[in-house]
Amino acid sequence: MRGERTAHEQYGMIASAIRYITAQAPGQPSLKEVAEHVGLSEFHLQRLFSEWAGVSPKEFVQALTLERAKAALAEGASLLQASAAMDLSGPSRLHDLFITTEAVTPGEFRNGGAGVEVRWTMGDTPFGSALFAETDRGLGRIAFCDDAVLGKVEVERSWPNASLRYDPGALQPTVDEVAGRMAGRQPTRTIGVLFRGSPFRMKVWRALLEIPYGRLASYGSVACVAGSGPAVRAVASSIAQNPLAFLVPCHRVIRETGVLGQYHWGAERKALMIARELVR
Repeated sequence: MRGERTAHEQYGMIASAIRYITAQAPGQPSLKEVAEHVGLSEFHLQRLFSEWAGVSPKEFVQALTLERAKAALAEGASLLQASAAMDLSGPSRLHDLFITTEAVTPGEFRNGGAGVEVRWTMGDTPFGSALFAETDRGLGRIAFCDDAVLGKVEVERSWPNASLRYDPGALQPTVDEVAGRMAGRQPTRTIGVLFRGSPFRMKVWRALLEIPYGRLASYGSVACVAGSGPAVRAVASSIAQNPLAFLVPCHRVIRETGVLGQYHWGAERKALMIARELVR
């Protein structure tokens, strides 16, 4: 299958399957029904879906049931609250996640990266092609993107006054590490990340790092950990502006009702990430 279709085409078919499964989940759609919807044989759908999602279509249906989402949400929220109460949002927690964070200075934030060199590349991941951009102080951008031209535009938008350099070789170790984590492998090294945003947004992004692998959290619980309980709408806006896809796990935030909700890089991709983590 991978020799017959490009990765972009394959992801399109899996995205179509995810949309169908999500819409039909209450009726527990069969493999045959999903295969007919996307125009594949049952064998090829099972194989392709498992390659991309790391789980079978049947396991994906099970992971998306409302009851399981609600249960994971309740457990995730309690863990978040416990972390906040025990002050686990500091360096020790971040060390456990093999991520260290740093923020740009107010001056750097205002000048759009003037005087900073930003290296960037495109890399393959289990959830599709992604843009990676980093400075000497850390990884500043991961964004799912299928086109290198659009990728460069993405970097220029994030760092309008920086010096840009396309450098696949320099970023390949980072691409491999992040792609490995997406595939469910244990971290092998620390990744330093550079946050570029307002102090409020950085508090929200750091709160996202508290959500454990395989758990979900509500927007309200993230707001509480970020110290902004009443400002749920502003927190949701900050989550949507997360600069580091997957690594800062905004995909683990769902609505209080158990509905997965939207995602900056596609609702289907979010569902795929959640299902893969829940099953594992």
